[in-house]
Amino acid sequence: MTGGFVGFAIRRLLAAIPTVFGVTLIVFFMVRMLPGDPARLLAGLLATQDEVDRIRVQLGLTKPVPVQYALFIGGLLRGDLGKSTVTQAPVTYEIGVRLPATALLAATATILSVLFGVASGLIASTRQYTSTDYFVTVLALAGISIPVFWLGLMLMVVFAVGLHLLPAGGDTSPLALILPSIALAAFSLAIIERQTRSSMLETLRQDYVRTARAKGLAEGRVVYRHALRNSLIPVVTIVGLQFATLLGGAILTERTFSWPGVGTLLVNSIEARDYPIIQGVVLLFALTFLVINLVVDILYGYIDPRIKYS
Repeated sequence: MTGGFVGFAIRRLLAAIPTVFGVTLIVFFMVRMLPGDPARLLAGLLATQDEVDRIRVQLGLTKPVPVQYALFIGGLLRGDLGKSTVTQAPVTYEIGVRLPATALLAATATILSVLFGVASGLIASTRQYTSTDYFVTVLALAGISIPVFWLGLMLMVVFAVGLHLLPAGGDTSPLALILPSIALAAFSLAIIERQTRSSMLETLRQDYVRTARAKGLAEGRVVYRHALRNSLIPVVTIVGLQFATLLGGAILTERTFSWPGVGTLLVNSIEARDYPIIQGVVLLFALTFLVINLVVDILYGYIDPRIKYS
């Protein structure tokens, strides 16, 4: 299994190279299609044209676009994403100081969504067509339908403004983490619950499950040992994709709760036309998707030994 795993990992990494190249190409050119002149924004409305031209030269915007892209790729290969046009600090530093806050928020939301999503999906599948199943289904539909920013505002109104139990945000303390984590986890929790319920219902109808019950095995052992494990592969896929999606969804959540993460940095950079920061953050999100997809594929073999990496 080790040899097959190494070969599989190498093939996946090699296949990711063209994807990364395509992402850099799209990000580079789409960022430059944003309306507005970053040099004018930095210089101010009262600046002279000579001052604006000087800033444009400093930013390298006077060079041909292919040359700018080549310089961008060269810096990327060296681990140099350039400097922020607003703060003049390295992009890696600007992202690095905010990444832990976003990772903490996304990880907490993922844990909440997995724990409650799998548990509620399991409960609903073993009590199909009961009031419990209908109640869980309605909650899941609500979680899918409610926008994250609206849910965040309602949580702040109730728990921060009304009950004064939790802070509305603005820092990364444990209490301030609760509301944004719930708001961010709601959609993923609902998706995981629906996938778990669907997968479990399909598995519980299989012949080997009926055979296990016919042998007199306890219902709990049939459900947890035989049915649940074989239902986890599509759930693991959803969990992996949802974690990557949470990084993108964190943009709205961070903005709503004034969370000092990468999402807030991205929004501020778009408003300021800070090209290097925008490129760095979008590349970070894209690479996160690639890495998580690789991890999910690797987990398949541990969940179901019938899956071979070779």
